[in-house]
Amino acid sequence: ARRSLFSPAWPGARGATTPYQPSSCFKNRVERHPAAPAVVLPPARPEFIMNPPLPPARILVVDDQPANIQVVGAVLGRLGHEIIPASDGPTALKRLALCPPDLILLDLFMPEMDGCEVCRRVRANPAWQDIPVIFLSAAEDKDCIVRALEAGGVDYITKPFDQNELVCRVHTQLALKQARDHLKEMVEDKDELLGILAHDLNNHLAGIQITADVLRRGLAKKQDSEHDRLCEKICESSAQLLHFVKEFLANSAAGHGLDLEWENVNFSEAADDAVQDYREVAGRKNLSIQTSLPDGEVFVRTDRRALNQVLDNLLSNAVKFSPPGKRIEVTVGVSGNFVECAIRDEGPGFTAEDQQRLFRRYGRLSARPTGQEPSTGLGLSIVKKLVQSLEGELHCESRPGQGATFRVRLQRAAAVP
Repeated sequence: ARRSLFSPAWPGARGATTPYQPSSCFKNRVERHPAAPAVVLPPARPEFIMNPPLPPARILVVDDQPANIQVVGAVLGRLGHEIIPASDGPTALKRLALCPPDLILLDLFMPEMDGCEVCRRVRANPAWQDIPVIFLSAAEDKDCIVRALEAGGVDYITKPFDQNELVCRVHTQLALKQARDHLKEMVEDKDELLGILAHDLNNHLAGIQITADVLRRGLAKKQDSEHDRLCEKICESSAQLLHFVKEFLANSAAGHGLDLEWENVNFSEAADDAVQDYREVAGRKNLSIQTSLPDGEVFVRTDRRALNQVLDNLLSNAVKFSPPGKRIEVTVGVSGNFVECAIRDEGPGFTAEDQQRLFRRYGRLSARPTGQEPSTGLGLSIVKKLVQSLEGELHCESRPGQGATFRVRLQRAAAVP
């Protein structure tokens, strides 16, 4: 008979122990094997569960014994983790294809496809190769352990084991994966940022340097319109560089969290103020901005500065990417307990590939500004973080060649101040 998953409670276990109440299929399994020891689960120690706290994870448990899945699921499910069961290797691979988990608990010996073969297939798939795999097996033979680790496992737990051991090892691997994912994102952001610094900043600074040198040489001559043009060039290059620096700092602030000042804000008034700020800029490109706002006041519970920055960035993008002579529509409406602001433009829209990286920091999209305006790829990332901080929703609707509509939904204020 295969060993039960957990060992009996030790005499000196911390806290009182409570016998585990197995499911009906597990009871039948015990009755078929009278010599099997009673399964008693000691309570999980708080230091293993809450230090450090981890967000709920999706865990794929693969075992040909349903009772084992039930026991593991009961322990990890109580900690908030989502358990995805699979009774064999092929089923596990199908589950992976549908929704990749954060961690896999994998039995070593299974019919049709053993755990090592499942692990090798997981490692061979680029989309799954970073998912940690912990093997569970009653086999204590060193060759089996080595074979499992060589197949791609990150840990190996022998049965029987207590639940504290399982929780501790699972949380260790989840914490390591979380750290790896964060480091990977930081490296990608660093590479993208360095690319922008090497290209954009170099071009703008070179333009400032060359123009200033020419202007300096011409100071000895009579002032004319050419000098005015050179001065304008300096101003334009400086403005583009300043725009990038401001968005970079705003993105950094949003990434480290904001000190929000919650208050009731009239969403219609905030939207109208943002539109008025951009009418002059839009007029230079022969763009019209049309608004459709409620007659009365519509209040949302939000941070005024964060909301203003959200609207400013979305309107800036609408103006920036709209060809001359087009129209921008701004509407505010109430939908149940929410207030929604929609900003629609008639620009080039977004491709399917664009929409996958739409809110990514420093993401470069296929659409380009129509009036040589600066674009850092930070604006939508900032908007996304701010809306999340405001406990709201942000959606984008777009098709190539048909413009784009961004919708911001915030919770309606319970009462007018």
